[in-house]
Order: sequence, then structure tokens, then C-alpha cells
Amino acid sequence: MRKIDPKKLSVQERVEKLNDMILGGHILEAFEKFYADDVVRKENDEAVVGKNACRLQEENLVTGITAFRKANVKNVIIGEKISVVEWEFDFCHEEWGDRKYTHIAVQQWNCDGQIFNELIYNNNKNLEQ
Repeated sequence: MRKIDPKKLSVQERVEKLNDMILGGHILEAFEKFYADDVVRKENDEAVVGKNACRLQEENLVTGITAFRKANVKNVIIGEKISVVEWEFDFCHEEWGDRKYTHIAVQQWNCDGQIFNELIYNNNKNLEQ
């Protein structure tokens, strides 16, 4: 994969690269490149602070997927230092079961080209319930 310097990209270019990496199955690599060490991620009212803690969440997601059916970017909004991305996901996870949901990420970007604050809203539900 070609080396990318996030500092040299516009917010729109960063979001496009990040989304392309996720869609290409490079989720953990995208996380390393585009998330700041002091990132704060809040998902449905639960906050996780720091890149190491957030990385553990990402690893748990990625390593537990047993069947990946779909990921689709539905909408993107770009501002000066902010982006909003609406995703659609459909997969099976060994721990969480079948999941099909919409995921909205509101991302604030720092001057180093990395996300330092991310608010995630989703309706992540187990399909077997």
C-alpha cells in the first residue's frame, strides 16, 4: 500500500482515503494512519479515550468477523475540520452474532491530519433477537 501523509491532504481527501482503506479491508491500517494518539471516541453514549483503547475495540471487531457481507458509504459531509460519514454494515461476528446496521461517524480532524474526536451513532442490533 502506498505511503500516505495525512497532513498533506485536505479533509475531503483524508475521508476518501480512510473510507477506501476500510472498504478495501484495511481497517486496522486505516485506524493507525488516521487516528490521533489522544483520540476520544464516543459511541452511543460510551466514551473510549486514547488510541490504544480504541485500537483494542477495532481489533475485537476485525478479528471476530466470521462472515462479511457488506460495507457501503451512503453519505459524506465535509466541513473545514469536520466530516460526517454514514455507513451501512452487514456482517456476522463470532461474539455478537449477525449484525446489520447504519453507522454515522462525526469526525473532528486535527492539524496533523488525524481524527482526535469521533462521535458514533448507530442502530447496531443483533438480528437473532
